[in-house]
Amino acid sequence: MKRTQRIVRAQPRARYAVTALSAALAAAALMPLSGHAATTITIATLNNPDMIELKKLAPAFEKANPDIQLKWVILEENVLRQRATTDITTNSGQFDVITIGTYEAPQWGKRGWLSPMAGLPANYDLEDVVKTARDGLSYNGQLYALPFYVESSMTYYRKDLFQAAGLKMPDQPTYDQIKQFADKLTDKSKGQYGICLRGKAGWGENMAFVSTVVNTFGGEWFNEKWQAQLDTPEWHKAVTFYSDLLKNDGPPGASSNGFNENLTLMSSGKCAMWIDATVAAGMLYNKAQSQVSDKIGFAAAPVAVTPKGSHWLWSWSLAIPKTSKQQEAAKKFAAWATSKEYIEMVGKDEGWASVPPGTRKSTYARPEYKQAAPFGDFVLQAIETANPNDATLKKVPYSGIQFVGIPEFQSFGTVVGQSIAGVVAGQTSVDNALKAANAAADRAVKQAGYQK
Repeated sequence: MKRTQRIVRAQPRARYAVTALSAALAAAALMPLSGHAATTITIATLNNPDMIELKKLAPAFEKANPDIQLKWVILEENVLRQRATTDITTNSGQFDVITIGTYEAPQWGKRGWLSPMAGLPANYDLEDVVKTARDGLSYNGQLYALPFYVESSMTYYRKDLFQAAGLKMPDQPTYDQIKQFADKLTDKSKGQYGICLRGKAGWGENMAFVSTVVNTFGGEWFNEKWQAQLDTPEWHKAVTFYSDLLKNDGPPGASSNGFNENLTLMSSGKCAMWIDATVAAGMLYNKAQSQVSDKIGFAAAPVAVTPKGSHWLWSWSLAIPKTSKQQEAAKKFAAWATSKEYIEMVGKDEGWASVPPGTRKSTYARPEYKQAAPFGDFVLQAIETANPNDATLKKVPYSGIQFVGIPEFQSFGTVVGQSIAGVVAGQTSVDNALKAANAAADRAVKQAGYQK
């Protein structure tokens, strides 16, 4: 009897032990495979459509890597540049992955602020990445960022409006032709504008476009002695042409419009023409994103005096600051987000016309992409022919097409952008804007010791 009682008394303890074991196993199943709290990586990126798509698809990365959690900081372009620069220059280590471009990557790599993109997985296939893209993100042969998408610039136009007006867009338009077309196609009573262009102040906003206009009008930022050249006939002609075109044929409030605002205007049928980044083609041809997807035509970026520097070269890329404490996890994410596998995911989710362009040769070889993206070969050629080392009529001491490849450019480029946005807004004259802009650029390079 006593023995039976002992057995009965033992049963609750056994049941408790089994329950505790089950709870422990269940808890273990919820833990990351590494057995410690998940690594969080903070990603700073911009609010462009391709990056919003990346955030949307990123749970697939977290599912495949349960020991990594992603935290997103999504910012407007000018703010992202400011925050990323502040973070990297002050060693604050706020971000593990930052979205930067061909302006920052070589300079920041040279200064030792970025981790080299070495030791990538074999299936990443770095040789598949377009050489222009790799070169633009390297310093001394070392790659410092992985290209998420690469762009040049081109002319978009409404085929239906051109046809109705009896106009024909040449494969290589001139700026004079663009003005004639814009004058004919502007009908403000219908809310139809002959042209949309960047007007929002910023070295990477309005100045990205304006610099290409200046280049093809025969101008440059600095001469070989690093003397600023903004108060010259070439800059005056280029900026007068640009501001008059926007005032006469552009939408109201053009000095507030950057890439995203003009993309919205073009895709909703408000612009007859738009000269901007080639990356927009995938969005304009996407029926889900564009009301004019079946009416879009394209041509090269316009030229004036010289074809040099008429179309830009830029790559939005993922880099890892040296200050990140999560180097391996950050690299794993950057490699995934710029991989063939990710491009495949976007193709299935958004359609092949909308995959991140300009990065991989294999994308341009795919039948699905060729069929969905009639602009594909044209864009690749624009990217491959943009030459940052020979972008001006006269010789210059800097590299860059739509920027000057020195650290000080961020600061004075933004000041110049504000002056020119003031012209578009009718707040100042071209003469006054360029005198002030020239003084700002000259002062910056003098202080930095470029002028001998």
